[in-house]
Amino acid sequence: MPEPSQETERGRAAAPFGLAEVTGPSMVPTLHHGDQLVVQYGARVRPGDVVVLRHPFQQDLLVVKRAAERREGGWWVLGDNAFAGGDSTDYGTVPDELVLGRVRLRYRPRRRDQRSPLAVLRWALSAARPVRGLGSVSRRLRAR
Repeated sequence: MPEPSQETERGRAAAPFGLAEVTGPSMVPTLHHGDQLVVQYGARVRPGDVVVLRHPFQQDLLVVKRAAERREGGWWVLGDNAFAGGDSTDYGTVPDELVLGRVRLRYRPRRRDQRSPLAVLRWALSAARPVRGLGSVSRRLRAR
């Protein structure tokens, strides 16, 4: 399950933006283990947005999920990797106060094996990308 680093919480009080690091496979292919995220705290969340939230049962654990739909009592959140688990199918609706912010940008650090000029060029062209909502949530997310 992707987990932002605890640096996120420290930076939250000083500015509306913070940094987080993804650990785990639950948001693949959108986010990968080791990706760095820019999070906007307190941003309005819409269906399809990637969000940072506190785990409902272990509130010292921060997770990254996609806000699939608004339900009574909060947000139904899902991972983009259906096989990884650790989302609302396991713990139900997440109360609004546990949804901390919206992910705005993803930065993928360069891997050590990316040494050839072509590999470095490919990395440079795709390393930083905005993380956008799905607009309308995909059929796979609605089916869960």
